[in-house]
Amino acid sequence: MRNVAVILAGGQGKRLGYDKPKQFLKVAGKLIIEHTVDVFQRHPQIDEIVIVAHKDYLELIEELVNKNLFCKVKKILAGGAERSDSSLAAIDAYKDEENINLLFHDAVRPLVSSRIISKCIEALDRYSAVDVAMPATDTIIEVENDFIVNIPDRSRLRRGQTPQGFHLETIHNAYKTALNDSEFVATDDCGVVKKYLPKEPIYVVPGEEVNMKLTYEEDLFLLDKLFQLRSLELSERSDTVLTHLQGKSMVVFGGGYGIGADIVEIAKKYGAHVHSFSRSQTATDIAQIDDVKKALQSVYAQEGKIDYVVNTAGVLDKESLVNMTYETIQRAIGINYFGNTIIAKESFPYLKEQQGGLLFFTSSSYTRGRAMYSIYSSLKAATVNFVQALASEWDTFGIQVNCINPERTLTPMRVKSFGKEDPKTLLKSETVALASLKTLLSNISGQVIDVKKDQT
Repeated sequence: MRNVAVILAGGQGKRLGYDKPKQFLKVAGKLIIEHTVDVFQRHPQIDEIVIVAHKDYLELIEELVNKNLFCKVKKILAGGAERSDSSLAAIDAYKDEENINLLFHDAVRPLVSSRIISKCIEALDRYSAVDVAMPATDTIIEVENDFIVNIPDRSRLRRGQTPQGFHLETIHNAYKTALNDSEFVATDDCGVVKKYLPKEPIYVVPGEEVNMKLTYEEDLFLLDKLFQLRSLELSERSDTVLTHLQGKSMVVFGGGYGIGADIVEIAKKYGAHVHSFSRSQTATDIAQIDDVKKALQSVYAQEGKIDYVVNTAGVLDKESLVNMTYETIQRAIGINYFGNTIIAKESFPYLKEQQGGLLFFTSSSYTRGRAMYSIYSSLKAATVNFVQALASEWDTFGIQVNCINPERTLTPMRVKSFGKEDPKTLLKSETVALASLKTLLSNISGQVIDVKKDQT
C-alpha cells in the first residue's frame, strides 16, 4: 500500500480575525503549513503528499514547496467552500489508482508526531478506517436553550484529532453514497464513513495533547511555546548510516574528553577527517574569537572544506548565585553561550560552502530553571533559542543547526560536579556520541534531540 498524506489547507481562519488563513501565519520561524508538511516529508512511511488549498493560495503553496524542497509533494489541488470539498478533491485525484491509503490531516496541526503517523499506518494494515483521538478530560454537557438536557458518560467520550486514515476504496465509497443524500453535511471524514458505511469499523489511535489545532488567537501563543520546548527522539537508525561520514571533514570543539572525545573516535572509525580542539589538547578557548578563527582556518587549509562543526565544550557550576564570583559567572557565560555564538559566526562561511551541519548541546534543565543551576540552566535555555533562531536564518543556505539534549550522562564533568553515581542510572557518553553523529547525518534542522537511557 502506498501511503499518501492529504494536507487540508483550505480553511479561511475567520475566527482568528487575521487577513489571511491561519495556516499561513508564522510561528517558530516558519509558516504553520511549512511545519506541518515537513513532518510528513520526513516520515519514512509516507510515500507522497498532496496539499489541498484555496485557489487564491495555490501559487504561494508552490513557492513554499520549492523553497523547502518538499520532494514528496506531488499534487497541489484547489479545494472548495467546505472541508468535504477539499477531501473530495484528493479522493477524486486518486480514485483510479489501487493500493492507496489516504491520511487526511489538518494543516493547522503542525505538532503532529511521527509516532501518531506510524500508528495510523500500522492500523491501516488491519482496518480500512482509522481516527486519532484523546480522552475527554472535562465533563461534557448537552445543552438546549441554555439548560442541561444530558450529561454523557465521559469515559466513553473522545476528542477527535487528525490524521484520519482510510483505504481509498472505503473513503471513496462513503462519499459516493453521501453525495446522493440531499441533506449531506460533513465536519470530518470519519463522520462520513460512520454515517454512510455504518458497518465499517473505525479504529481509534491514541492522540497527543500537543497535536493541537490552531483555532483561536490564544492558540498562537501556546503553539509558539510548544515549538520552543519541543524535542525529538531521533528515529531508530542503523549504525550503517555512519558510513556516510567517510571522507567528511569535521571539527569538534571540546573533543578532549567525554562526549566530544567519543564523537572524535567514532567519526574517525567511519572514515571522517576529524580535527579536535580543546583547552587540554590545543589550548583552544572557545570564548576567544581568535582561537576559534585560527582553528577553523587551519582545518580548511588542510582539508579544503568543513562539513560539520560540533561544540561539546561546557562548564557546570553547581552553586547558588549569591555565592558565585563574577569571575565564575563570566567564565560560564563565555564558554556555555558566547563560545556558541563565536563558533557559529566563524563557521558560517565554511558550512555555507558545503551546506553542512552545526551541532550544539543543551541540558534537560533548559525547560525550567532550578535552584543551584541559575546560570547553567539559563544558558542552556539560551542555547536552544539560539539553535532555533539560527536554523531559521540559515535555512536558505542549506545549513542544518541542531542541539542534543542528553539525559544524565557519565562524563568527567558530571563526576566532578556530582561525585560517584551508579553507572547503571546514567547514559554512556558513547551513546550520546552516536546519536550526535546520526543527527549530523539526518535531514532535520532547528530541533532539540532527546537522548534517553531507555532508548539504549
